[in-house]
Amino acid sequence: MFRITIASNDLPKFIANRLSDLFTNFIAPVLLCLTLAILLLSKIFKSKPSRKVFLLDFACYKPPASQMWSKELTMERARHHFTNLSEEALLFMEKILEKSGIGPSTYLPDAFRSEPPNECMEEVRKESEMVIFGAVDDILAKTGVKGKDIGIVIVNCCIFNTVPSLSAMIINRYKLGDKVVSYSLSGMGCSAGLAAIGLAKQLLQVHRNSYALVVSTENITGNRYLGKDRSMILINCLFRVGGAAVLLSNKPSDRHAAKYQLIHAVHTNTAASDLSYNCISSAEDAEGLVGVAITKSLMPVAIKTIEANLTTLGHLVLPISEKILFIANYIARHFNLEKIKPYVPDFMKAIDHIVTHVGGQPVLDEVERNLKLSKKDMEASRMTLYRFGNTSSSSVWYGLAYTEAKGRIKKGDRVWQIAFGSGFKCNSLVMKAMRDVDLEEKNPWSDEIDGFPVAVMSSDGTFPFDFKPSK
Repeated sequence: MFRITIASNDLPKFIANRLSDLFTNFIAPVLLCLTLAILLLSKIFKSKPSRKVFLLDFACYKPPASQMWSKELTMERARHHFTNLSEEALLFMEKILEKSGIGPSTYLPDAFRSEPPNECMEEVRKESEMVIFGAVDDILAKTGVKGKDIGIVIVNCCIFNTVPSLSAMIINRYKLGDKVVSYSLSGMGCSAGLAAIGLAKQLLQVHRNSYALVVSTENITGNRYLGKDRSMILINCLFRVGGAAVLLSNKPSDRHAAKYQLIHAVHTNTAASDLSYNCISSAEDAEGLVGVAITKSLMPVAIKTIEANLTTLGHLVLPISEKILFIANYIARHFNLEKIKPYVPDFMKAIDHIVTHVGGQPVLDEVERNLKLSKKDMEASRMTLYRFGNTSSSSVWYGLAYTEAKGRIKKGDRVWQIAFGSGFKCNSLVMKAMRDVDLEEKNPWSDEIDGFPVAVMSSDGTFPFDFKPSK
């Protein structure tokens, strides 16, 4: 028989070592086995929606060439009309534009070209009608669906909220039936487009044999900030005219005509946190001028919210191998067994194409870094920002249109769209391609896709693609 003698001052260390050995040799393996069992059971018994939802097609509005604005023209007009701005504030605008990732051919409304700029309600409505009707006309023409056959209409526009509503504007224009179900979503930021798709997906579980029209847009004319608060000037620099219309169906007969089938819609909302709630907000500046303020807490709030969204999404889409690595890493870090960095799952093992919201160049850089995405993965989003600017909630559709125009969507491919915005919210949509997408299909990139990608400098001063910019 052996006797172990332990000094009283070594007892806590001895107990800690024995507990650590117990966890490593017994508890951790048991927890891992239980986790695997839960994953397998959830895979076997997970509930499936009663009705499949198909995305027949989508259309992105492309404004006329007369509305193109270069960064130089933007600054020229700012110096001419924003006479209350100091030279320091103007230089700040110029610096933001230079590092924004926005190219020389984005679009701003006709009202800004007037002398002086005309931002009356008539012009505000004119912009919304131009974008919304342009996108809806295109989607109806592409699918051949008649307005009278649409049973659900959802429109999202963050800041412009009018009476009658934007959804009523569509119902009136296309003479939809009196039983149409309609919703107008406002104040929900750049993630609202995918939230609207999620809402339509749920409604199509209830309304049989229906079409749902989802329109995502933003209004620029009535929301230009005229003051000198730097936190509000950012909006003037980044946002541009744009919008998209998406047509969904739960009719089994539409399966073969559809481009995509909706697989997962994941919504994360952290507005219960004051920091999240206040990071982007409408407010008056010190002079009483209304604008949208962006605080310095935006980036950490966005990262935290995106991480929460990815945790839920990962459970739905990641292969078992990635889930095991993630759980093992979490256990090791949680119980301080090893000093290691958090494991970032490789979502591209479950996804073929990713399109992120194009908030701005620094935002895209952070998404790329945190998700460990390749330059190729980010191409569609970076080129969307360059060509069309930040079109708010519709930007993910311009990005998908880019991928389609490049002829990269093949039958069975999984597409992941992710958007984030005020609240703070993050929404993910995963779809499966039902067919190869024709390279020649009309979309906003059709007549210029061969000129992309172009070299765009990242916020760190490097170029995302393997070639130098032309002189």
